[in-house]
Amino acid sequence: MHKFSMPQWAIDRVMERRGKLHIYDDLLPEKTALIVVDLQNGFMLPEFSPSPVQTAAGTVPNVNKLAETLRATGGKVVWIKNTVDDRSLSGWSHWYNMGKPQWSRQRAETFREGAVGHDIFSDLIVKPEDEIVHKFRFSAFLPESSDLAPRLRTGGYDTVLIVGTVTNVCCESSARDAMMMNFRTVMVSDGNSAFSDNEHEATLAAFYGVFGDVMPTDMVCRLLQQNSGKLAAAAE
Repeated sequence: MHKFSMPQWAIDRVMERRGKLHIYDDLLPEKTALIVVDLQNGFMLPEFSPSPVQTAAGTVPNVNKLAETLRATGGKVVWIKNTVDDRSLSGWSHWYNMGKPQWSRQRAETFREGAVGHDIFSDLIVKPEDEIVHKFRFSAFLPESSDLAPRLRTGGYDTVLIVGTVTNVCCESSARDAMMMNFRTVMVSDGNSAFSDNEHEATLAAFYGVFGDVMPTDMVCRLLQQNSGKLAAAAE
């Protein structure tokens, strides 16, 4: 995993704007969904990627812990699978044309449905009650990318926890869009992974300063357990 501590400038900005370090320390598990972004073979195993995210495997125990805690406290777990098909190749042609032809072909082959690279990494624990959503852009929250946002709203979820890879690409894109679609959004600092500590830190600091909250796994799990049942008690 990454060595990470929130830079002081981001902390100062948050305290100036919000007056507290964690604006979402009132997490209600029944209204919270864990969004696991792209933890697939094609991003994590060298045999399926020319440049695997080496820090991604280190986040797996934390992702499993978050998922287990959220299920136990009444929340939802959603596994996001980066997916390429003919529609995405034509509808997002500018992105694929930016890469070398060999790179674009390999990416398309790796992440087509049915390819081994498209599968979720085997050490992750996926349960029958979880949901799996295919996305066709960096962000899982764009209407052109997936139906994740309406699924969450239909289920009554207004808060999302973002984990996965890569911190500063698909995870950041999903987190920012989630916030701008009015979901309370938390990026889990030790549940995300990037190609370098610098990229990881820069994204989490920028997100924390403006868009939402950043917390480590243990803090998120403690808050979910602490607040479990509060929603039902308030309704009585």
